[in-house]
Amino acid sequence: MRKTLTSLVALGGIVAGGAVAGPAAAAGDPVQRSLSNLVSGGRFPGASASVRQADGKVRTYAAGVADLRTGRKMPADARVRIASNTKMFTAVVVLQLVGEGKIRLDEPVETYLPGLVRGAGGIDGRQITVRQLLQQTSGLQDYDEELFADFINALHTYYEPHDLLRVAFAKAPESRPGEKFVYANTNYILAGLIVQKVTGRPVGEQITKRVIEPLGLRRTYWPAEGETTIRGAHPRGYFPAVNGQEPIDITESEPSAGWAAGALVGTPGDINTFLAGLLGGKLLKPAELAEMKKTVDAPGFDTVGGSRYGLGIATFKLSCGGFAWTHGGIAPGYVTYVGIAPSGKAASIAVNSMVAEPSAAEHLDQSLDTALCR
Repeated sequence: MRKTLTSLVALGGIVAGGAVAGPAAAAGDPVQRSLSNLVSGGRFPGASASVRQADGKVRTYAAGVADLRTGRKMPADARVRIASNTKMFTAVVVLQLVGEGKIRLDEPVETYLPGLVRGAGGIDGRQITVRQLLQQTSGLQDYDEELFADFINALHTYYEPHDLLRVAFAKAPESRPGEKFVYANTNYILAGLIVQKVTGRPVGEQITKRVIEPLGLRRTYWPAEGETTIRGAHPRGYFPAVNGQEPIDITESEPSAGWAAGALVGTPGDINTFLAGLLGGKLLKPAELAEMKKTVDAPGFDTVGGSRYGLGIATFKLSCGGFAWTHGGIAPGYVTYVGIAPSGKAASIAVNSMVAEPSAAEHLDQSLDTALCR
């Protein structure tokens, strides 16, 4: 999540269950204050959050505006592009297939995608395992920088998964397979293709049938091919003001560049339900959930430091002690930070603008910590 965030910040210099309460507006509430802090100073137009207690009780929050043109208030728990949170869903499907005996984690990618993974600097699918894809230790590099060099044009260009891989495979690996954590969407594009190969069905369909529908995530969906709008009520999404320019409305954008690494649309509340279901054992058998939780050092994944990355899920150090399971993501116009604490309390925060400066990312980390610890 955080590496993607950093790369898109750089692009800013190139392109100018239980009872649900209503939005909590009390100024003395620490979560509400943290959202207001995200909006103050022009960091983000609007922010929303959902906090789910271990007993299923939910409270929602909102601050700022959903539309800079009309001044419409930010809705609580509205749909946004949840970006790299999609990786958690994709990893769950792969691990379900592991439990069904259709995929083996330590099998080479070559077994499932013969001849596909070849490229510069000795890229070879015979040397990379499925586990290394999910764990972000394959050494493969990302395609984002090249794809989004012309940012506005990329927002409206449809990409097939193999288009993305051609860009990534033209770059020599950053490291040898298994050597270290190297965050790259490329890994999850390959994971999505493996899902399709072994099931004979589209990865979006598999995510829907295996994760979204069983958990009752009614406001989360996989966009249809060519679908550039967001269904239902949602805040407008913006490219932030940089170099003296006004924010740019980029709500309508093509999600295919994220595909199995980042295409989903959802709400903070649905993400919390997903996290509670995942860690509560509703999606994976104990053996596969244990594999998911096996982590490696993930330097640079967040601004707090000390993060570790498992199979599509990471750790986030909490100021109140211990750590939460997390991921999060950034998409054109939207950023989401999410986590679930050891107590079972889950929190997700969404803002309707990309990050313009590293300090804004730090404020998002702090807001997530506040929601989970206070």
